[in-house]
Amino acid sequence: MLRKVRKVVIPAAGLGTRFLPATKAMPKEMLCVVDKPIIQYAVEEAVASGIEHIIIVTGRSKSSMEDHFDIAFELEATLRERGKLDLVREARKVSDLASVSYIRQKEPLGLGHAVLAARDLVGDAPFAVMLPDDLIDSPRKAALRQMIEVFERTGDPVIALLKVALKDISAYGVIKGEQDAKDPRIYVLQELVEKPKMEDAPSDLAIMGRYILTPDIFEDLATTARDKGGEIQLTNGLRALSTRRRLLGYEFEGMRYDAGQKLGFLKATVDLALQRDDLGPALREHLKSLGL
Repeated sequence: MLRKVRKVVIPAAGLGTRFLPATKAMPKEMLCVVDKPIIQYAVEEAVASGIEHIIIVTGRSKSSMEDHFDIAFELEATLRERGKLDLVREARKVSDLASVSYIRQKEPLGLGHAVLAARDLVGDAPFAVMLPDDLIDSPRKAALRQMIEVFERTGDPVIALLKVALKDISAYGVIKGEQDAKDPRIYVLQELVEKPKMEDAPSDLAIMGRYILTPDIFEDLATTARDKGGEIQLTNGLRALSTRRRLLGYEFEGMRYDAGQKLGFLKATVDLALQRDDLGPALREHLKSLGL
């Protein structure tokens, strides 16, 4: 019997150097897009996808993430005294989102190492991995939910895919795959290439930061050799896993923003603010007034 995907691993131990000096004392995952930290968007997507247990892999100086998803008794007491019950509900909504656990990645040894650090908390069940820098807006159905449904039909690990311009392809892991005859969004993976040159890329389908994995990936990550930078790459673990079982890629529906880059972060902030009833109209008028 196929087990349900109930846990997600969210690696959040990076240094966030692209956003210095803002991230000198603040985790990049706590930078706000409109009025929510980047990592909260990932947690909300996970909850909307049926995930019950969030496992956040952290590093040094990341305690503010733990505080964010905890109950803030002093803040709530102060707000109640001032009669701001709507803000109390807003603050409590965050801490009530899901059950959250934390595990330290003691050394920054790559994405594969971060996933491996969560092995004991994941156990022997299928699980998801979400990279919070990939902020995906999918109004119809959460991107992770789309992938879970593919897994529930097939039992195969699923990797999120997005078509990108070939001139940008060298920034991504890229797949070679055979398109499914019944569902054109599904690809049976034949090859995974990490950051190829444009002329060497096997396709324009790039790997994005959403994965549905089975626990046998941990054995591959535990035995995967470190790359030239001394890191354990998840792509290398997946490549080893693909020699033993079928892997699928899924071209999800939704708008993806690279919130780990300044321009992507700004685009996400503007686009998501424009969707808001309380901010959209005034922001739209401001943008028009710029005469761009």
